[in-house]
Amino acid sequence: MTRILRIDSSARPASAGSRSRELADRIVGQLQTQQPGAEIITRDLAATPLPHIANDTITGFYTSPEQLTDDLTAALALSDQLIAELKSADAVVISTPIYNFSVPSALKAWVDHVMRINQTFAFEDGQFRGLVADRPVYVAYAYGAGGYASGGPLESFDYMRPYLTLLLNFMGMTSVESFAVEGTTADAAAVEASMAEALNQINVHFGG
Repeated sequence: MTRILRIDSSARPASAGSRSRELADRIVGQLQTQQPGAEIITRDLAATPLPHIANDTITGFYTSPEQLTDDLTAALALSDQLIAELKSADAVVISTPIYNFSVPSALKAWVDHVMRINQTFAFEDGQFRGLVADRPVYVAYAYGAGGYASGGPLESFDYMRPYLTLLLNFMGMTSVESFAVEGTTADAAAVEASMAEALNQINVHFGG
């Protein structure tokens, strides 16, 4: 059975107008059309926030398995679970708005748990190597202002998409497709037009 891991990070629920979640809904819907019966694993990082990594977590990252104490093993349990979810997924869907030119802290907490030496990446012979097998990753971005697209006046302010793409590639996932809506704080008509364009891009990508 196909397994889809969905990760949402907007503080706004869909009912409050989260545009990134709306894009993710369309992506997941298209995936389900292609893979009827697919299992959806959802991580809503706003509804159920992850704790930030602590000293014991970091210590556990750099401790060999045979030297892990019970306390360190417990400190790694959440990281183990999140990495297992990621590695078991046939496809990943991430939705995120831009907060202060980067990702929400809720998504950064997830990143800090899954970016783990000898689990999702390795450092060997002076080189980094991703340990997560490549799989389709679809990222839905929402920008409050316009102008973040390539060549736009705010392109250099976007530390969200380059950062997230880099991290996914670093772990080994290079098949990343991005879909974005801009100007979500504009007037209602402009927002709906932007959303219609972004949703259509998703439909076109999936052949829908």
